[in-house]
Amino acid sequence: MLTGKQKRYLRSKAHHLDPIFQVGKGGVNENMTKQISEALEVRELIKISILQNCEEDKEVVAAAIVKDTKAELVQIIGKIIVLYKESDEHKTINLPV
Repeated sequence: MLTGKQKRYLRSKAHHLDPIFQVGKGGVNENMTKQISEALEVRELIKISILQNCEEDKEVVAAAIVKDTKAELVQIIGKIIVLYKESDEHKTINLPV
């Protein structure tokens, strides 16, 4: 689990990122979570945008992605989900203690 301090740090790092995935009408599927997992391994911190035509609630979408990718939910702000997962091979983010 991330501490409040770590989440604040990650939010500041994520501020300048652009969303690299979009969840639309189809919602979250297996292929998408696989791609998100791969992106998290390379980048550690990503943003996902929820489109207006997405029929599921943003909390439900975030929970499904977190469960399937085993990532940490940093925040949900508006229609943007910020996720973090420590990388095994590409570790670049050093979290404050």
